[in-house]
Amino acid sequence: MSYASESIKTAARAVLDSLPDNASWEDVQYHLYVRQQIDAGLRDDYADRLISTDEMRRRLAAHKSNAAGTEN
Repeated sequence: MSYASESIKTAARAVLDSLPDNASWEDVQYHLYVRQQIDAGLRDDYADRLISTDEMRRRLAAHKSNAAGTEN
């Protein structure tokens, strides 16, 4: 995949270059964070570590049911 072959330094420069000249430090931090999360998601997808939305809903419903059963 192309995201794996790009160095972090190159990716960070691309993010910085895409921001306007008047970007704040918060803008920089946010965009780098988003890029990091996207890359993490792509790595998880590539490693087949993702589940479907329906499966997540099933797990959350089961968790909620179990949590409600333990409350007194």
